Amino acid sequence: MGITPSRELLKLQAENERLKRIAADAREKLDAAMDGTGLCVWQLDIASGKLIIFNRRWGSMLGFQPKELEANFEVWKEHLHPEDREEVLNNFYDHLQGRNHFYEVQHRMLSKTGKVTWVQDRGRVVEWNDQGEPLRVMGTHIDMTQEKEYELALSRLAHKDPLTGLLNRAALTSAFTQLQQEGELTLCFIDLDDFKQVNDTLGHRAGDRLLVQFTERLQQECPSEVVIARLGGDEFVLLLPWQRGDVRTRPLLEACISCLNQPFELESGEAYVGMSMGVEAVLGGHDFSNVMARADAAMYQVKHAGKGGMAFSEQPVIEQLVIEASPGASF
Repeated sequence: MGITPSRELLKLQAENERLKRIAADAREKLDAAMDGTGLCVWQLDIASGKLIIFNRRWGSMLGFQPKELEANFEVWKEHLHPEDREEVLNNFYDHLQGRNHFYEVQHRMLSKTGKVTWVQDRGRVVEWNDQGEPLRVMGTHIDMTQEKEYELALSRLAHKDPLTGLLNRAALTSAFTQLQQEGELTLCFIDLDDFKQVNDTLGHRAGDRLLVQFTERLQQECPSEVVIARLGGDEFVLLLPWQRGDVRTRPLLEACISCLNQPFELESGEAYVGMSMGVEAVLGGHDFSNVMARADAAMYQVKHAGKGGMAFSEQPVIEQLVIEASPGASF
C-alpha cells in the first residue's frame, strides 16, 4: 500500500511546478529580448576553457545551427578575425592579470562561411580562488554588424561623390597631401565642353547619366594608381602619381580626351561632349588651392582656343585633339 503524499507536500510540489513555469516563461522572454537586440550572455570557466552561452545568439551569429558549434575558449579564438586577434587577446589577458578593471573591445569575428560579424565584447572576472587567481569570467557579446556597416557607409558617403562614387573635394585634398609627401605628381583639371546643352536639351536626368558613363570611361582609361575625383557639376580632377614630364602622361591624357569620341547613349537621346583639360605639375610644398587655380587657368586657355584639348600651365601652346564625331554636343 503506497504512502499518500501529505497536503503540505502536494502544495509544495504544486508551488515548485508554478515557479518552474514562471522561470521558463521568464527565460523565454529574456532569450527573445536578447536575440532581438543581438545580445549574447556568456560565462567562461578559465581552468577548463568551457564557455556557457545563456542564449543561442552566439552560434547563430556565426552561422551555426544549435549545438553545431562547441562552446569553448579555443573555438572562440579560432573565430576571431586574424587582424583583430592580437588586440582582443591582449585586452582579455590584461584584464585577467589585473591590469584592466574589465575586458572590453569592439572587434570582428568570422562566421562559418567567412562572413564578418562585428561585436562589442565586454566581460569581467566574477570569481577568484583563495590565491586571488581568476576562476570565472562573465560577459556579453553584442552584434554590432548593422551599426558598423551603417557607420562605414556614412564614412564612404562623406568622402565620395553620391552620383559617380568618385572622391569628392575633401577626399581629393587628402589624397593630394598624401601623394605629395610620397613624391612629385601631376594634377589634371577637367571641364566637359557643352555639357550644359545636354542638360538643357535632354534634361538633368540625362545629364546625370552622362556623368556616370563618363566616369566609367575615365576609370577604364586610367590605371588603378591614378586618383579620380569629381568636384561637382561637370568638373573632374585626375591626380597622376608621377611627374608631369613622365612618358606616361601624354598618352594617358590623350586617351582620356579621345574616350569622348564615341557618343553617350542616353534614354532620351544620344549626346556628344568634349573635354578641356588644364595640366599642372605638383612639387613638394605646393598648395592644393594654388595648384588648382593654375590648372584651372590652363584649362580656360583651351576653352578660349576652341575647346577639346589640353594645356600645360607653364606652356602657352594649346594642344587640341579633334573629336572625330563632333566637337560639341549633338542630339
